[in-house]
Amino acid sequence: MDIDIDLEMQLKPGQLEAVILEFVTRCKHLLDLLTIILMQITQVFYQLLFIPSIHIPHHTSILTGCAWVLELLTGHPECIKINFGVPLEIFSVLMRILRENGVRDSRHGVTVEEQLGIFLYTCVTGLSSRLVAKWFQRSMDTITR
Repeated sequence: MDIDIDLEMQLKPGQLEAVILEFVTRCKHLLDLLTIILMQITQVFYQLLFIPSIHIPHHTSILTGCAWVLELLTGHPECIKINFGVPLEIFSVLMRILRENGVRDSRHGVTVEEQLGIFLYTCVTGLSSRLVAKWFQRSMDTITR
């Protein structure tokens, strides 16, 4: 049995040209598709490498430090939970416990509320002391005490 079969003998007259034309058309479509895919990939890499990302600010309040903590205490209840990781009720209980155990406002003007806020904010965000000090507008020594 001969495995090599003559393709031209199995096709009717004119069919070979039609098959070749269809093959060429499909190859052109495939090439067009690959070109579009490569253009998209190139555009994505260009955007990643050369277009700066847009930073959306997390803190939209103009307040910092003690004023920001007071804004969280008196504002929407979800804000304190998002920023400090605890609801207002828990923050209040922690404040009472700290005051009962002798924690007072510092001589440098840092209130107990702000001290607790600094601690909780650092725990929730995991930011460095330098960044927390910048946000609360306090010295590094104040933040790390």
